[in-house]
Amino acid sequence: MSRACSALVQAEKQQRRRKAVRVELFTDLIRSIERHQTELLEMMEEQQKAAEKQEQELIEELEQEITELKMRNTELEQLSHTEDHLHLLQIHSSLCSSRNTRNWPEISMKTHESLETLRRALTQLKDTIDEKLTLTVSTELKWMQQYAVDVTLDPDTAQPYLILSDDGKQVRYGDITQKLPDKPERFDPCPCVLGKEGFSLGRFYFEVQVKGKTYWDLGVVRESINRKGQITARPSDGYWTVWLRNGDEYKACEDPRVSLSLRVKPQRVGVFVDYEEGLVSFYDVESSSHIYSFTAQSFTEKLYPLFSPCPNDGGKNSSPLIITPVSYNK
Repeated sequence: MSRACSALVQAEKQQRRRKAVRVELFTDLIRSIERHQTELLEMMEEQQKAAEKQEQELIEELEQEITELKMRNTELEQLSHTEDHLHLLQIHSSLCSSRNTRNWPEISMKTHESLETLRRALTQLKDTIDEKLTLTVSTELKWMQQYAVDVTLDPDTAQPYLILSDDGKQVRYGDITQKLPDKPERFDPCPCVLGKEGFSLGRFYFEVQVKGKTYWDLGVVRESINRKGQITARPSDGYWTVWLRNGDEYKACEDPRVSLSLRVKPQRVGVFVDYEEGLVSFYDVESSSHIYSFTAQSFTEKLYPLFSPCPNDGGKNSSPLIITPVSYNK
């Protein structure tokens, strides 16, 4: 009983610490947004003052030029009535000479500068949010990594073309089919394999190296899934997976499938499951970025890790999927 109480107290402490970290990160983000807003408003106010000053100077110059033109027009009007042709010739050159006037059609208010200022401010804000988001995901990922489990591939579930390493940590697609017993738990023809151990409570986490591959499938499945013939990977059929196709097409296998836009190509993918919360999340471990989450799911059976290295794609996809040790740093 005392051990159970101690575990409960420890869990509550972890939850409070996790909540405090989240609150601190969001508070810091709000401060950053407010600071960027203040800086942007100050910059726009300075630009407004500069624009107003320029506008006033232009008005004064324009008024001065209008006055000068009116004076010249009066002089010309007077000369039009004179009969002193000699005098007219003497002043003609000075009246018709080029004045130092501004080319008004070339004047334009630089409104693009305000738009550029806004663009720069929003870019800085986006960079700040991305930085805070990376920090948040990194913190979450470290918390999830404490639930790392030792996953080993189950050869009895491996499709006959799949070749497993002796330690059960790697799987690749072979060139020829192997003669294996046609057990009910074995996938065929879909090139998949499951982890040996299933999970029916709590949280668990594992990481898989996908480096060098152009196709792969990863995730978890319920124990009673169909393993024979054509398979549709979707939650309603017991599949919570993401995949890569054609080297750069990432999708979450929802119904319908959801296209994923990733900033970088993941080299190692982390998979986290919270059974009671109905959560399956995928992360790019190296960049500490979130890939996708299935939320509000209802689990009633054991869940097993699923791996598919997919066919070799003409040799471009021959690298194996590798279950890697999790480096957890508190």
